Amino acid sequence: MIEILSPSQVDRARVTGRLVGDILDTLRDRCEVGTNLLDIDRWAQEMILGAGATSCYVDYAPSFGRGPFGHYICTAVNDAVLHGLPHDYRLADGDLLTLDLAVIVDGIAADSAISFVVGSGSAADLAMIDTTERALAAAIAAAQVDHRIGDISRAIGTVLSGDGYPINMQFGGHGIGTTMHQDPHVANAGRPGRGYKLRPGLLLAIEPWVMADTDELITDADGWTLRSATGCRTAHSEHTVAITADGPEILTLPSRLR
Repeated sequence: MIEILSPSQVDRARVTGRLVGDILDTLRDRCEVGTNLLDIDRWAQEMILGAGATSCYVDYAPSFGRGPFGHYICTAVNDAVLHGLPHDYRLADGDLLTLDLAVIVDGIAADSAISFVVGSGSAADLAMIDTTERALAAAIAAAQVDHRIGDISRAIGTVLSGDGYPINMQFGGHGIGTTMHQDPHVANAGRPGRGYKLRPGLLLAIEPWVMADTDELITDADGWTLRSATGCRTAHSEHTVAITADGPEILTLPSRLR
């Protein structure tokens, strides 16, 4: 299903997006050496429920996971990159952490992810995070009315491959609206001029992610967490974007960046 939202629904999406951005911003500030992943999940729960929002993850049970997910946020550390299941682990100096959050407010969802290093980070880790952030910025710039999904995918892939990273095509961005995951799929590489034509009211969760030296994923024993097959580091950046007649609008920026 590809969902085109009405102007009033896009207004509601702005509220949801701001909440997602603010929660991730707060969690990033709270994460330090010694922080337990289960505490991050608890903090996310408190902020989501305190805002009157609904988690997209607690009851999430897709075919590729061992569901339901049962937690409020994805916490992926080092070689984990997607669907990181929170568990009893305390962050160490130099850990590369990805937080991925999706919630629904007033019937509209928003989804975002950030990667950052806890404590002191290596140049390689910081460069990889920067690559995903620049790929996301390039993709958002391409998300114009009458452009196509392939234009967004091409923008992402050009940055990722240009920096020397392999690209996995199994998981990517997606449409979003009254539910978290919708069509169209937004691959992290593609051909320009191909795919669905962008229209005002379309919301996309665009999410470049990479693994340092492989494009192959393995599934953790927890049935959810996806890791690099080689044990290499990973990074992931994501925003929910509204396609508008005036250009793309990032909905999941935190309040301090608006």
